[in-house]
Amino acid sequence: MAVVAVVFLFPVYALLTLALKDPQQIADSPLSLPAPPTLGNFGDAWTSASLASALVNSAIITGFSLLLLIVLGSTGAYYLARRATGLGYGLYVLFLLGIVLPFQLGMIPLYKLVDNLGWLGTYHGMVLFYTGIQLPFTIFLYTGFIRALPPDYAQAALIDGCDHRQAFTRIVFPLLRPITGTVIILNAVFVWNDFFTPLLYLGGSGKETVPVGVFSFVGQYVSDYGLVFAGLVLAALPILVVFLVLQRFVIKGFAGGLKG
Repeated sequence: MAVVAVVFLFPVYALLTLALKDPQQIADSPLSLPAPPTLGNFGDAWTSASLASALVNSAIITGFSLLLLIVLGSTGAYYLARRATGLGYGLYVLFLLGIVLPFQLGMIPLYKLVDNLGWLGTYHGMVLFYTGIQLPFTIFLYTGFIRALPPDYAQAALIDGCDHRQAFTRIVFPLLRPITGTVIILNAVFVWNDFFTPLLYLGGSGKETVPVGVFSFVGQYVSDYGLVFAGLVLAALPILVVFLVLQRFVIKGFAGGLKG
């Protein structure tokens, strides 16, 4: 396990080490510890590559996509998990097919549809795209977790006078915190790190996300590796913080779903 940990941590070590070195240190000994470390690369990367605007764009698209996925995924999964009917089973199978079939198969029709709607280069076009792509996976996670929950809680709320909406929002949804954390982590990593879709739908609009900004940044400053690696650290830092905060929910969410 120690050897495996070293193998996985080596790229992180190289990333941080190169980001803290000036060009002369990188040329002399690229993988040694920086002596002394410099933080100037981070300031230059922040101002030179418009990473600030790219981070804002990624945060807006990722945040609203997660909001829609949580709302639509949890409510849709609640119906599918509690309604043992032919319609419910058919819809669940349909969502499972959405997981199996890669969205790249429909990339050209999807692009034409977004173009005809006038949504190219817009936030809402990207948010709706990611919501549609990730909704089957999100419903799959929520459905497995809800099936593991006893239905007695919601039934007691209905007996006390709540309607189905109130029973879900006040009783069931607070119990979904572990799987909601899992949904946030997995979808946020996918949306934040996606490169191809923003390049295709947002290219040239000024609303490019972090991966597209880092790509152009690397091409422009390829000779200054300290600047390049500092930009990569800044691009990865927000999603890393989110992962560290919510990582304990990932195992809980999968464990609850497996029980169902």
